Amino acid sequence: MPQQAQLKHIHGHGRLPRVIATDSSRPWTMNSSSGDDEAPKDPRTGGEDFTQQFTENDFEVTPPAQRVQFILGEDVDDGTHVSHPLFSEMGMLVKEGDEIEWKETARWIKFEEDVEEGGNRWSKPHVATLSLHSLFELRRLLVNGSVMLDMEAQNLEVMADLVCDHMVSAGTLPPGVKDKVKDALLRRHRHQHEYAKKTRLPIIRSLADMRNHSSSKKDMVKSPSNQSMARPGSGTELSEQQHKGNTHFMRKIPPGAEASNILVGEVDFLERTLSCFIRLSQAVVLGDLTEVPVPTRFVFILLGPPGSQSNFHEIGRAMATLMSDEIFHEVAYRARKRDHLLSGVDEFLDAVTVLPPGEWDPTIRIEPPAAIPSQEIRKRPPELPKEEVDEEEEEARLREENGLSRTGRLFGGLINDIKRKAPWYISDYKDALSMQCVASWIFLYFACLSPIITFGGLLAEATGKHMAAMESLVSGFVCGMGYGFFSGQPLTILGSTGPVLVFESIIYEFCLKMGWEYMTFRFWIGMWVAGICIVLTAIDASALVCYITRFTEENFATLIAFIFIYKAIENVMVIGKNFPVNQGIYDCVCTPPIGSNASVIDYAKYNWDSCESYNGTLVGGDCGKPPTENVFLMSVVLCAGTFLISTVLKEFKNALFFPSIVRQYISDFSVLIAIFAMSFFDYSLGVPTQKLEVPNELKPTLSTRGWLIPPFAEKNPWWSAIIAVFPALLGTILIFMDQQITAVIVNRKENKLKKGCGYHLDLFILSILIAICSMMGLPWFVAATVLSINHVNSLKLESECSAPGEKPQFLGVREQRVTHILIFLTIGVSVLLTPLLGNIPMPVLFGVFLYMGVASLKGLQFFDRILIMFMPAKYQPDYMFLRQVPIKRVHLFTMIQLACLIILWLIKSFSQTSILFPLMLVVMIGIRKALDLVFTRRELKILDDIMPEMTKRAAADDLHKLDAEVGLLARIFPWGKGSRGRVVTKPPGLDDGIVGSGGAVGAGLITCTTSNANEKEFEAQSSLLKK
Repeated sequence: MPQQAQLKHIHGHGRLPRVIATDSSRPWTMNSSSGDDEAPKDPRTGGEDFTQQFTENDFEVTPPAQRVQFILGEDVDDGTHVSHPLFSEMGMLVKEGDEIEWKETARWIKFEEDVEEGGNRWSKPHVATLSLHSLFELRRLLVNGSVMLDMEAQNLEVMADLVCDHMVSAGTLPPGVKDKVKDALLRRHRHQHEYAKKTRLPIIRSLADMRNHSSSKKDMVKSPSNQSMARPGSGTELSEQQHKGNTHFMRKIPPGAEASNILVGEVDFLERTLSCFIRLSQAVVLGDLTEVPVPTRFVFILLGPPGSQSNFHEIGRAMATLMSDEIFHEVAYRARKRDHLLSGVDEFLDAVTVLPPGEWDPTIRIEPPAAIPSQEIRKRPPELPKEEVDEEEEEARLREENGLSRTGRLFGGLINDIKRKAPWYISDYKDALSMQCVASWIFLYFACLSPIITFGGLLAEATGKHMAAMESLVSGFVCGMGYGFFSGQPLTILGSTGPVLVFESIIYEFCLKMGWEYMTFRFWIGMWVAGICIVLTAIDASALVCYITRFTEENFATLIAFIFIYKAIENVMVIGKNFPVNQGIYDCVCTPPIGSNASVIDYAKYNWDSCESYNGTLVGGDCGKPPTENVFLMSVVLCAGTFLISTVLKEFKNALFFPSIVRQYISDFSVLIAIFAMSFFDYSLGVPTQKLEVPNELKPTLSTRGWLIPPFAEKNPWWSAIIAVFPALLGTILIFMDQQITAVIVNRKENKLKKGCGYHLDLFILSILIAICSMMGLPWFVAATVLSINHVNSLKLESECSAPGEKPQFLGVREQRVTHILIFLTIGVSVLLTPLLGNIPMPVLFGVFLYMGVASLKGLQFFDRILIMFMPAKYQPDYMFLRQVPIKRVHLFTMIQLACLIILWLIKSFSQTSILFPLMLVVMIGIRKALDLVFTRRELKILDDIMPEMTKRAAADDLHKLDAEVGLLARIFPWGKGSRGRVVTKPPGLDDGIVGSGGAVGAGLITCTTSNANEKEFEAQSSLLKK
């Protein structure tokens, strides 16, 4: 046959698995057939021939993990052996009426899905649980069966011919049944989605479908792939027309994926089991072989005599599960001979865990985990011991990467920030092309607008209306647009803050006492603040941010979040004072006419018209007044409703209803939906709740001032411009700390930002904006912590194409400038939207404040530790710091941090001390430094580390796996100083001195190593491995 000349195949009968029992200093493994004579390359020795370092005996004692690592470490000469994501599908040969066809029974991307026989539907994705016996049977089939690597076949019929010819030549298939086996392989493939369509529409059939179903027992139904591809010139195009595939499920499959098809079944013309593992040299679409139009790369065929259907099914599941394993599927792509596949199976056996049959029900389906552990530790070869890295040098390197190291030249940090951000500037606009950015823009617009207007009202009272709501809107427009276009971190949202309000009120009161012009004196303070900030930028003072650790930043973030929550509740309670609850008791009674003997008539029983119809008289202070609506209760409903709707819809992306794209949009627009829903609810009831008030004219609030502030005034002496430097120093500390702490929170590692930070550039742009605001008489805007956190949260990205059962993975944040620019552009034109914005109730915006405050607490380790203080030990979450630090020490650290939070709250709550708030942030950094005397360096590294929780968990898991491997690897590599290990399970009757690696026949052996004994003897035997 001409195709046979193109086939690279491996055949022959391998030896049955056997156990090599040695002394306790040597591991035992399973032997397998040798396959071809090509030797693997050792990636750690420059690609030298593996046989130059290992003899045959050395290869036998090499653990499977090491063999797999060498296989994966080899250089790939061409693109044919590069691994792709795999979709695995298992089909069974079944009889449907008078026909015999391949029926899809299970599928895998990462987790297993089975066809529910009774319900004619797919099961929920679950972790595949395999019997140990099926794994050993699969290994035996790979040893004794056919293995055909890099087959040249462009359609299913050619592949069937090559498989049958190979089996005949190997002596495993009698020539007389060759045609029957080929006929069985070319049967029609029926997929689950086709059954579902047939169930929904039993009457509607195409003529082609009816023709395919009208065959007799003897006339086997051919696969569309065979019918189309057998004719020259038809190729894949006709096949794809006949087999469109499950396009809906195709969205779940990663781009560039290839297919692995497992075909198992029993036939009455075979007397012994046949198996063949096939890897095509090029992935091709084999018609209807696969549920989705994905090219097939691997095929595993298992056919045998009747009576073994369930056993074949379990072996097929084992094969598909192996192909879905990250390590084995890479081995399958790179394998050049049978032994490589067997090494992959042995390594898989090393890594699996056995559950005792008497303690677990195998029919229970295990839910997929929330986070899949990394498998990198299984791929990496053991590393040579590294010299201990100097911690100070490591910290200096990290500071330099984050732009927080001093450059030693003027404006060096600013120049580096510009160089770091310039390549990303165009992408900052391109990356905003997403509906997620639209949702973030509208959400943050309302979140920023209300505090700006509220802050403007408070500022009007504090400054004698020199600055009010109109000035706040203009300042938001100027600062927001400037910062959005030119800042280093546009994810940071600028806003008005409480300390700035206190600072403005103190300066205004000082000017009143001195008889000075407030706006002119404030002009010079602003100039000094801007100048000092520029000097700080020139000397790279932002490098001091490296001393702001998790202790300080989470205290600050928690404080601001609590303030948002407190202010939201306080504002609703203020409405209760202005509009008391209507008790339903009115001082108004209907009295009978004079001279009548009738008793007093209760007003509650009669309305005014009824009283007058009886010639009665209404007496009381509430007579003639209409009933008062319960404004306060309505405000509570609006605030709570907005908060609950926003919270529930934000988590709707994890719900079980609607397609994923609908859930994602509902989650992105959750706050907007809540605002419009509760505003419509308020409008429909007609209760006169407090509404948002927006100025409708673009002019200064105080008619005696303009949009430009004169630098000199008759009331102000010339030296007032000089002494303005003293309040400017305090204002600089306030602005520097507010800005940089918020920037540290936005730039934290768990947000996975890729475009870098720009602390120096941010401070420089902010100093320019402060100078502009001082000249125009506008409020100063600095980074707002809670708004910035919610801006980041609203732009978080998750994986779109996730396998069934796999939780979406957090990918990072959509870093762009457009949302920041649009937020403050819309704030600038809000004056033109007064008729629309005037219909939004203030309680609805208070509900948004409450939501932002609660959402900002999510993910704060400090808040998690506060909650842990009230949990019994058995209910505490599995946090990494609880694994590594005694709980009493954790509580001590939390109590100190909580005490600092209470002090900050008290200082901020009283106007007499609130001006000292920025200084207390500096004091907190000193308190954190003093904790070095209370806690060990290791405890502080764990409790105050800025590394994300998931990163620490992954690192700990990798370390745990590495520790489990050390015992075995130390026996092979002479640099291991001793070996440690643990026996997960051991075959019965095995001597205590014998350890296993690679599997055993019988009850469950998975991984084991032992220590002690004859290290020198073993080192002598392993001397070839020293390189």
